[in-house]
Amino acid sequence: KQWYQRRVRGFTLTLVCTLGANFGVLPSHHMLLVWDLVVYKFQFWRTLGCVFFMGKLGFPFLINVYFLYSYSNRLETGVFDGRPADYLFLLIFNWICLLILGFIIPLRIIGMPLVISVLYVWCQVNRDTIVQFWFGTQFKAMYLPWALAAFNVLLGGNGIMELIGIFVGHTFYFLKYKYPIDYGGQAFLNTPQILYTYFPSRMGGTSGFGQAPPSRRPAAQDDGRRHDWGGGGNVLGGN
Repeated sequence: KQWYQRRVRGFTLTLVCTLGANFGVLPSHHMLLVWDLVVYKFQFWRTLGCVFFMGKLGFPFLINVYFLYSYSNRLETGVFDGRPADYLFLLIFNWICLLILGFIIPLRIIGMPLVISVLYVWCQVNRDTIVQFWFGTQFKAMYLPWALAAFNVLLGGNGIMELIGIFVGHTFYFLKYKYPIDYGGQAFLNTPQILYTYFPSRMGGTSGFGQAPPSRRPAAQDDGRRHDWGGGGNVLGGN
């Protein structure tokens, strides 16, 4: 319940910051990520303000508000059900990656690509789930982030924010799932224990990112003995 209340507050803060800045109630220039001001003027609040400020009002803003609430909720009640620390670690990792990219590119706001990065993780974990897009079109979830990027271009945008979000989301997915499972590499991303201390898993849950997607490596030939490795991953957002 406490975690749910925190998520609602985060959703509300996004609306307040974006609407307030667009109507002149809040100074939008104080919520932009400007690294010179962060480093030399110690305006550290900008690293968070650029998350909750979504930019100008418009149809893309409404899309991101919808996906922020909908797919964030599906992650929390699916793979991350009872594991708030693991979900928070996903957000922190993607946030740090976007801050680093914001220093290189640079980016002034990172709320939109952060939403897309979370959406990308959900779509990869549920890649074969059929989702419904605008105008009744349906396709597999793994194509949804790319459809959003293309749709943004059709609306007059450049799709850059969506592509950045896809890149960050894939970075998390690759390091957490693809590299250790499909390539047999080391698991680099593990939730820090301190997060479990402040955001403990619910009774009956286990620490970790939930059920991993099945490996896509060809099955190795053995001596004829059969191994049962368990069922597939949990489906998020299912009815």
